[in-house]
Parts: sequence; structure tokens; C-alpha cells
Amino acid sequence: MTMGQPLTDEERLTLKTGAFGAVFLVSNADPGMFAMLRESFAASGAMAGASGPVKEALTTGPLPRLPRDSALEVEAVVLPALGRAVEILRAKSPGDVAAYRSLVLAAADEVARAHRGVTPAEAEVIDRIRGALAEPA
Repeated sequence: MTMGQPLTDEERLTLKTGAFGAVFLVSNADPGMFAMLRESFAASGAMAGASGPVKEALTTGPLPRLPRDSALEVEAVVLPALGRAVEILRAKSPGDVAAYRSLVLAAADEVARAHRGVTPAEAEVIDRIRGALAEPA
């Protein structure tokens, strides 16, 4: 995998906000403290498979700040961040677009499956995440 242009701090934070936010959205779709703990371990396993600029973005710098008031506010930050992350990678490191997409979807899926299988609410959130990661028509 060839590294394109290096990502700026802001671009790395966008990738991180999208990925971590997606996990947060799925986890909150079926709330519960014990479930959330199990789900965060599941997501970290999926994220550990990252490499190159995606790994760098997810493992360096500050944690993203997400709104705390409502799931809709979080979604309003996370879904555009996912779309922007795909644009950033397409421009600067095209070989990593598919890896980022599959990592985010794998982490979201792992989170959903970590506690009593995928609920309809979790499946709906994953569909919205998949849509945000899709190539523009």
C-alpha cells in the first residue's frame, strides 16, 4: 500500500470522529452499561486491524468530541464526518478508502453483535453509516 499525501491533524481527527462516532452510534442504539462495555471491547478488536494512514488517524491525536445531548446531534456530526473521511482518503490516499470503509463497518457490526445479536435499531444505524460511507452517485 502506498502512502499518498500525509494527512493533516484536522483530517486525522475527521477520520477518527467518523470511525469512533459510528461505533458510539451503534452502541447507543441499544443502550445498557454492561452492553456498552462489551461493545467497546468488540470495536477495539476491529479497529486494531487498521494500517497506514487510517491506523495513524485512529491511534494518534485527541479523542473526538461528540455532542452529548441527543443521538440525533451525534448523528449530525458523525455521518458527515464519515463522508468527509472518504473524500479525504480518496484525495490523499486512495488505496485506503476501502480499508477505512470496511474497518468502520466491521467495527459497527462487531459492536452490534457483541450483546445479544443485532437489534433492529442497530441495523438501522449501520445502514445509515453504510450510506454515509458510500461513493457519491
